Amino acid sequence: MSPGEVPVYSTGGRLKAMERRVKIGEVVLRLAMCGLGVLTCALIGTDTEVRTIFSLEKKAKFSDMRALVFLVIANGIASGYSLIQGVRCLVAMSRGSVLFNKALAWAIFSCDQVMAYVLLAAVAAAMQSAVLGEFGQPEMQWMKICNLYRKFCNQVGEGLVSSFLASLSMVTISFVSAFNLFRLYGTNKGRGSSSYTVGM
Repeated sequence: MSPGEVPVYSTGGRLKAMERRVKIGEVVLRLAMCGLGVLTCALIGTDTEVRTIFSLEKKAKFSDMRALVFLVIANGIASGYSLIQGVRCLVAMSRGSVLFNKALAWAIFSCDQVMAYVLLAAVAAAMQSAVLGEFGQPEMQWMKICNLYRKFCNQVGEGLVSSFLASLSMVTISFVSAFNLFRLYGTNKGRGSSSYTVGM
């Protein structure tokens, strides 16, 4: 057994089958998160609308709102990260490896937590900006703009829905990575009659 590898004991193939189902679920979630993140970037990053107001042309684009820029960047980074992790999971499954060493498990857990929090923060900031755009803030004399740029706001709304689903996927992934990490420290680690050792 190589340094860093974790022996996992089981009473048969039942645990190994469960490990494989968890890994398949993780792959599906990571690829779904990647797809939703890319969709968010495409919807918001390409969103523009030109209106003529008092003979002046005004163009609304996502870069006019910093919250939307943050949302696009966060989704782009999270999508790339999820794609890399999804490929890692597929390679591990094709090699027959299910579990991994503790250092890698801690790194993946930490990165998943950071990505989940960043995505949630980006979605929350963008939703706040969207509410201001839709309803304004009369008390502070901030006018609503979605009555002027309806197409732009509708497409931003679609991007926000996609990003919200992506953030939910990332939160679920963070639970899976927490499970993958903390089972390596489980009380049943030393019990059972058979074992298999896996590493990455």
